[in-house]
Amino acid sequence: MSNPSPELKSQVVAAADHLQKVRVEIAKVIVGQANLVERLLVGLVARGHILLEGLPGLAKTASVSAMARATHCQFSRIQFTPDLLPGDITGTLIYDPVKGTYATRTGPIFANLVLADEINRAPSKVQSALLEAMQERQVTIGDTSWPLPDPFLVLATQNPIEQEGTYPLPEAQMDRFMLKVVVGYPSGDEELVILDRMANTKPNLSLDAVVSPAELVAYQALVNQVHVDPLVRRYIVDLVVASREAAKGHGPAPELKRLVRIGASPRATINLALASRAVALIHGRTHVTPDDIKHIAPDVLRHRVLLTYEAEAEEVTSEHVVQTLLAKVRVP
Repeated sequence: MSNPSPELKSQVVAAADHLQKVRVEIAKVIVGQANLVERLLVGLVARGHILLEGLPGLAKTASVSAMARATHCQFSRIQFTPDLLPGDITGTLIYDPVKGTYATRTGPIFANLVLADEINRAPSKVQSALLEAMQERQVTIGDTSWPLPDPFLVLATQNPIEQEGTYPLPEAQMDRFMLKVVVGYPSGDEELVILDRMANTKPNLSLDAVVSPAELVAYQALVNQVHVDPLVRRYIVDLVVASREAAKGHGPAPELKRLVRIGASPRATINLALASRAVALIHGRTHVTPDDIKHIAPDVLRHRVLLTYEAEAEEVTSEHVVQTLLAKVRVP
């Protein structure tokens, strides 16, 4: 392991301290959901978009809104519906009959944090418009390309149970999301706190902005300086490759052949390394550990490991496959 400079250590500790303050602020309005909040921070500092899957009423929208206020980021919410058009997201040209010219009206995609609510309720053309903006971080309106704000993070939500009238995201588009986070129910004690805090006709949802967008951009650059040891890099690659080998009945988990149809792509390798670096930064460390990889790997891989019909018939989830890979791949 390389020895980080005192300056880098100081910068990482300061960044972790500021990001912890963001957590504290969000906790003023969001009870529990520590896993969700941490993943939002990982996406922010690693410049990776996030797909949130969970039932209604689990504070997905509220968490993103609170994150925006705690970081002084511009927040935009797009409610995806079957009649939505690409221009409703990206913007369009408006003709002025008096001047005889066109003026550009930018869409809600021009924000730091964009919540794409129920993304699977819009047709594929609209989904593609959003995903192109995510990938290119710019939008073309007419003949002009407009850069999106920095930082820029898309958080898309989808309901896991209501499939009628939806347009499921194709696997290739799912792969564009760095993380897929499954949002679960709070504990009984947490729900009691939610009841005390929110069962009010006008609940107190005020919080302070403790980090600026400029600071977040600086933390994104700092992520690149978090050290990844060659042995840890090999572990990342071995883990992703093992998911592909499993589909062929090879590698450390050949018993998964009947369950895995397609393994994770090289984009998963890149995103797992970036997300692990972000986890290390958030915890105030200048280097990535194997535990960081194990911690974030399910969120990076669960939507990239495609299952066979046999697995679906047996109600085996990709979560089970990822946990099996984590248990079988040798840790450095």
